Amino acid sequence: MDENENMHGGLPFYIEVTETVIPESEEERAPREKLHEIRDGEIRKAVTVSIYPQGGEKECLDGLEELGRLLDTAGAEVCAIVTQMRPSPDSRFGIGSGKIGELSRICRDTGAQLIVYDFELTPSQIKAIEDAVEAEVSVLDRSMLILDIFASRAQSAEGRLQVELAQLKYTAPRLMGKGRDMSRLGGGIGTRGPGESKLEIDRRRLKVRVAQLEEELRRVEKNRSTLRAARNRSGIKKCAIVGYTNAGKSTLLNLLTDAGILAENKLFATLDPTTRQYELPGGTKILLTDTVGFIKNLPHHLIKAFKSTLDEAVLADVLIIVTDASDTGFADRLEVTERLLRELGADGKPTLYGVNKCDAVEDGERLSQMKCIAASSGGSCVFMSALTGEGVDEFGRKLEELCALGKSTVCVRLPASEGALMGLIYKDGENVSADYREDGIYVTLTCDEKLRGRLSDYII
Repeated sequence: MDENENMHGGLPFYIEVTETVIPESEEERAPREKLHEIRDGEIRKAVTVSIYPQGGEKECLDGLEELGRLLDTAGAEVCAIVTQMRPSPDSRFGIGSGKIGELSRICRDTGAQLIVYDFELTPSQIKAIEDAVEAEVSVLDRSMLILDIFASRAQSAEGRLQVELAQLKYTAPRLMGKGRDMSRLGGGIGTRGPGESKLEIDRRRLKVRVAQLEEELRRVEKNRSTLRAARNRSGIKKCAIVGYTNAGKSTLLNLLTDAGILAENKLFATLDPTTRQYELPGGTKILLTDTVGFIKNLPHHLIKAFKSTLDEAVLADVLIIVTDASDTGFADRLEVTERLLRELGADGKPTLYGVNKCDAVEDGERLSQMKCIAASSGGSCVFMSALTGEGVDEFGRKLEELCALGKSTVCVRLPASEGALMGLIYKDGENVSADYREDGIYVTLTCDEKLRGRLSDYII
């Protein structure tokens, strides 16, 4: 990028920053939610940093735009952007040694308190950057920022446990000592001390806390599994609303079920899954579950910590993928969503694509392009607005069609004490094949969700 091009989206690019950054007046400064204190102090202004290979400038700027939205959600504001064309991150600063001097000057001139990199940093890189920048700043990477937002947004006990576990697992390899002065154990003259170093104590306490959190989450997961088993026995269809963060999933659930959950125009407004009953146009009742939003480069440790929550999508009978029609990166957001669903093992289910926020799009050609992209994925597609209710009737009809496709073939083993269920199997099942053995009755049949729910404890 030409360094003379110092503006993008109203934000200054690494030179002449003081001439382009205009402070807000008291009237213009909207109240902001305080950023969770990852480090000392209340963080307001931030400088975002990224690198890009030759020809990758657009993707880099798209990533920085999303990083800016994450910072806005966290309660901070972007005052400058620094980019550099290079094939890979510098091992010391992430960016070149010349750029780190420029970054230092920008932080000094703008009064920035936070530097956020759009790629993951190592502990040594974070320390080197903080040492190289003259101003008093905190250095974070994208993963740390997402974890911070999750920590401020989690409401339920399970959500708070999941976030803390993810934070500790991310922090563990980043605990660093400060050289020989911290060591209090040794085997030679002059190296004896009173006991463990502070670093060793911190690591041991962190390991104990991680084990406690994992045990607590196992108990929570057991309770969640009990609830899921009850839903399976009821035979009610389970539909998961999934999609990129801020696509309108919570707004859709509120529209359909009067759930009354928080719905804001911010990333990760909802973290805790919410399930509500919804009656389809034909009178059939189903369960709709709102799930945590996806995002590009979602930290792996966060996916693992939120496994029980994300399993709502894995165990659903039908997926409702909500996408934001007003987002210029519509195709990329949809690709990220579908890739994450594949990684979770939730792909291959009957899927309804809800192209949301159509009331904010006037480009008919763009909507047609979106329809082609969604149709190529093999699912039904509805253009709608969860805010105004436009298209919700068609949404209900298409969802009902997908829910009617729920017959599946299962294999069950009935103990001898449950032989009476064979009458129900022959009455409501199809293509029944039974094999009577010493350890029980092995049955293969095609059944609907209601019968499958009755037999869920015996499915093999």
